[in-house]
Amino acid sequence: MNKKSLFISASLIILLAFIGAATIFKANNSHQSAKVENLDIIERVGAPIKGPLEAKVTIVEFFDPACETCSAFYPLVNNLIKRYPGKVKVMMRYTPFHKGSDQVVKLLEAAHLQEQFWPAVEILFAKQQAWTRHHVAQPQSARALLKDLPLDSAQFMRDVSSENVSKVIMQDIADGKTLEVRATPQFFVNGKPLVNFGYEQLTQLVEEAIAEAY
Repeated sequence: MNKKSLFISASLIILLAFIGAATIFKANNSHQSAKVENLDIIERVGAPIKGPLEAKVTIVEFFDPACETCSAFYPLVNNLIKRYPGKVKVMMRYTPFHKGSDQVVKLLEAAHLQEQFWPAVEILFAKQQAWTRHHVAQPQSARALLKDLPLDSAQFMRDVSSENVSKVIMQDIADGKTLEVRATPQFFVNGKPLVNFGYEQLTQLVEEAIAEAY
């Protein structure tokens, strides 16, 4: 093979390598775009948030108030906010899988409109056995437990039955289905799903997100 042929062959190899690298770069960019779009589904503007709004790490929890595991994880997730002060916040989204929970989450969203979501959800988690029977939610019993909250009762009842509250619940349910949430609680940390369920695994995912963000 003469020098000219060698030069042509080398040029072709370089050209093919360049095309391959460009293809990979484009694919990676597409993947990043998909993640951004996915984040728009994972997080919802107006959803209940605990922790500093400026925190760069967001734990999104799809939950059912009648779910025993959600109740057990509630203080554990709160501990993560305290463990990494200023860096972590939690967003809650409704996934009423248990029978009757679709009405209970309306109570929570109506309470949220009066800035009483967190006291309300704490009461329902703490007294979960009082308003559930064999994994079936009893909305009237749940509502009775919230009677001592500082709520405008008339407005609260209107909101529970309002179209706006129903739309919020339906949006969370639809997004949960899109994200293939099949059990609660399901966690996402800065858009990444918790694949292997467990508190240690969640903590690790949070620590990885903190390392990336700070």
